[in-house]
Amino acid sequence: MDSAKLKDFFSQNDQFAKENHIFIDEIKEGYAKTSMRIEKRHLNAANVVHGGAIFTLADFAFAIASNSYGTLALSINSSISFLNGAKEGERLCAVATEVDKNHKLGNYTVKITTDTDKTIAIFQGMVYKKEIKILEDE
Repeated sequence: MDSAKLKDFFSQNDQFAKENHIFIDEIKEGYAKTSMRIEKRHLNAANVVHGGAIFTLADFAFAIASNSYGTLALSINSSISFLNGAKEGERLCAVATEVDKNHKLGNYTVKITTDTDKTIAIFQGMVYKKEIKILEDE
């Protein structure tokens, strides 16, 4: 799968990631890196990054990595463990890595860190792979 086409596809079509200012930094088969600068919009009442914002960042990386082969992969299970907080002004990175896959299922781990390599959370996700191409010209 052409990573530039895949990046364009997700950058243009994932409205939720776009609204939350999440960027795609890198794509390879079974791998993706996304990032987000923490803004006031991402904070909760305790003045730390909302868990939903962190989950969204991780889920976006997971979606890209699991769809990186060009066929539609949809999440059937995901969970996250929060290890540290993050605050406004920090940049968070989510790196999704394929753990295992077969013809129908894929399993991924996403590590969310700050620019200083502090681990914020670990996300685990499983996808079901459909026999549908995500780009028409593929």
